[in-house]
Amino acid sequence: MTTPRPFAGPTALRHLRQDPVLRAVIRRIGPCTLVPALRDPYEALVRAIAHQQVHGRAAEAILGRFVALFPGMPFPTPAQVLAMPAEALRGCGLSGNKVAAIRDIAEKAAGGLVPSARVAARLPDEALVERLVAIRGVGRWTVEMLLIFTLGRRDVLPIDDFGVREGWRVSAGLEAQPKPKELAEIGAAWAPYRSVAAWYLWRAADAAKAGSLKPKAAKGPVPGAMPGSAL
Repeated sequence: MTTPRPFAGPTALRHLRQDPVLRAVIRRIGPCTLVPALRDPYEALVRAIAHQQVHGRAAEAILGRFVALFPGMPFPTPAQVLAMPAEALRGCGLSGNKVAAIRDIAEKAAGGLVPSARVAARLPDEALVERLVAIRGVGRWTVEMLLIFTLGRRDVLPIDDFGVREGWRVSAGLEAQPKPKELAEIGAAWAPYRSVAAWYLWRAADAAKAGSLKPKAAKGPVPGAMPGSAL
């Protein structure tokens, strides 16, 4: 795998700053520091399953115990996972449903449905979504996280993500989060850098929660949408 190019270069930021709301967020948050992880999609999906509905530190502890089942391996192969008794996987702290999902990921990776990083790099976003949501426990959101944080795709907007919608709410001064369809319409003007916009909205939501970014006063329709976006 090759080292990814900077996730948000000057062209991306110049484009996103055309939106007055994002311009203010970018000014407050500063440079985009996202660096996609260099992992195969198989490993990224297994890690995503472990993190579902679990605090980050707890998930990493579970993953540590999971990897420790396979001494000498930075991460187990699909064949090794399939050969490991389900009871041993449960002993790491994984639920029965997560064990079933991880074994399905391993089976699909061994069978070629889960592509290698090289193959995935040649597949369009929607082709990967359609391909991977057939796996147990893997929904569209999980694939979108893979696209952004593992494959480094720059034009993915996770419209169902709570943090992205909350980031837009606090940054735009809305009383309620936009519906997914509304956010998709607003975000259409951010293409082809919607992943970068999502990253800034996640950071805005985090900053507002921590109190370092004061939400704007709630108001009605957003006056700062980019030209041509639907509200």
